[in-house]
Amino acid sequence: MQKLLFSTLLITGFTAQSLAQETAAPDSLALPDMVVTATRTEIAKNQLAAAATVYTRADIERLQVKTFPDLLRGTTGIDMTQQGGDSKTTSVFMRGTNSDHVLVLIDGIKVGSATLGTSPFEFMPIDQIERVEIIRGPQSSLYGSEAIGGVIQIFTRKGGQSEKPSVTLDVGGGNYDTVKSSGTVSGKVGNSWYTAGASHYNTQGFNSRQPTSGFFGVDQPDADGYYNTAVNARVGHRFDNNAEIEASFMRSQGKTEYDGSFQDKTNFINQVAALSGSADILDNWRSTLRLGQSFDNNDQFAPDKSFASNFYTQRWNATWLNQIALSDEHQFVFGSDYRLDEVDSSDLDTFNPGFDGFKEKSRYDVGIFSELHSRIFDNHFINASLRWDENQAFGDYVTGSFGWRYNSAIGISPFANFGNAFKSPSFNDLYYPNYGNANLRPEQSTSFEVGLAGDHKQLKWEVRAYHTDIDNLITPYFNPVTYEFSAQNIGKAQIDGIETEIGTQWLGWNGKLSMNLLSPVNRETNARLPRRADKTLSFDWSRSFGQFDVGAMVVAQDGRFDDPENTVKVAGYVTVDLRTAYHFNKNWMLSAKLNNLLDKQYQTVSTYNTADRNFFLSIHYNN
Repeated sequence: MQKLLFSTLLITGFTAQSLAQETAAPDSLALPDMVVTATRTEIAKNQLAAAATVYTRADIERLQVKTFPDLLRGTTGIDMTQQGGDSKTTSVFMRGTNSDHVLVLIDGIKVGSATLGTSPFEFMPIDQIERVEIIRGPQSSLYGSEAIGGVIQIFTRKGGQSEKPSVTLDVGGGNYDTVKSSGTVSGKVGNSWYTAGASHYNTQGFNSRQPTSGFFGVDQPDADGYYNTAVNARVGHRFDNNAEIEASFMRSQGKTEYDGSFQDKTNFINQVAALSGSADILDNWRSTLRLGQSFDNNDQFAPDKSFASNFYTQRWNATWLNQIALSDEHQFVFGSDYRLDEVDSSDLDTFNPGFDGFKEKSRYDVGIFSELHSRIFDNHFINASLRWDENQAFGDYVTGSFGWRYNSAIGISPFANFGNAFKSPSFNDLYYPNYGNANLRPEQSTSFEVGLAGDHKQLKWEVRAYHTDIDNLITPYFNPVTYEFSAQNIGKAQIDGIETEIGTQWLGWNGKLSMNLLSPVNRETNARLPRRADKTLSFDWSRSFGQFDVGAMVVAQDGRFDDPENTVKVAGYVTVDLRTAYHFNKNWMLSAKLNNLLDKQYQTVSTYNTADRNFFLSIHYNN
């Protein structure tokens, strides 16, 4: 498969270069000009050494994704596993790091479970999202713990484009008795803006898991359904002196069913709220204060429908951010973060009868950070950041990063990055009975990255090679005698990878090819880290014919091991998705998507099923 990946890459690259002089680059291929997450301020993407992927609302609608994991699928540098269909546990591995090494922000507020250490990507309502920024590589020097693999920041829908209210409506349905509806209204009044929206997703689903034997064996050949009702709101005002104030809110609530011997249903609530204010201290100094709270609440139920357990995470966030323009070529950022994580749980837990709550129920982290973005020697750009964190449980940590990029006159840009990061163990890792290990040490990493990027009118490309060492990597260990899991530190893990992106146009067709080659290894045993595919290729191809839009996406992945000992292997797969849309006029559109055209029966986690060939049809209104 490796030869196939490289051959496809070379062929596509040659075709793109041979056509580069024929047509102008379409808007859909133009990379977004500005990103916020990479430096915590707005910076031109072509001035950064860091790897960034941005999805706009237009991308979400063009790709016709129904869920947030659908959007991430095939993204450069991201591997993903799902334990069943929509709403089932989704793990995101960024550049081969652990699934809890990805920091997730919603409108600048940290979200996710402090007990599990991960974020519920499967429950995030795609209809409430305006923009997604994905920054790959260590980001602890700006954000603190958890950002070993990178950062995913979600921006909710925002109004303010017109005095006339803008309304969007979407209704659709498909296989597995799936129905989906959403609506938003947004606009502005004078210097104020507003957005309000709601969505509902409901599916009967399919059987999540094949029958298994043993202590944890299950045999539940039923459809595992899911529903999610979500709302969001955002309001803001800009004063005459250029000061701003804004508030945002998003909440999703629902139920998901799955196959499990002790628990097989979860009622969930996820919510995030933020309040921010910005003002100019001096002509060249802008200061922002952001306060926020997020919570993650889950009630689990046993197969006999009796209550099994409850786990609750509440995260309080406060950030003070300052941007100073030292000159036209030098921008300086400094500030401070404070986060308080609080957890709670029921005393009853059918999976672990001896559980009587967490030994520790709260933990704070305070950080001070600074970042310098400079342009020197005409087209050389430097980003350097430094951060100090004090974690209540583990003491002080200092992290830093340095990036350099040169934009040459011929459209070729070499770049290099270095950074270190750390991750504090989760509450489950430390304190959950019969699993937690109070002697765990925080994970620490160092990463190096080099690469080249090119921008040649119709052709945009990027190649990156990276090397990451992680000390004290936390992994679950299963004792086959006692049937117990426990959290343990690995002495060292090593991850090497290559990422490639190519975007081009040919005879009106827009194409984007992404490739990931990965080698994630436990250096103590030389075994591959589990659940990471070593080769991934994705290719998206689309075009408009008058009022019709058509497109296709191909994703190919090599196999992966499902366990740390590399005794269980999950086979690779290739899937093909087709989509089309018809624009009746500027307001109405009908879209249709056929997923898994080849009806491939595959898994990303051993014994967990994925969807068969299926379709989704929807109608959209936008004034």
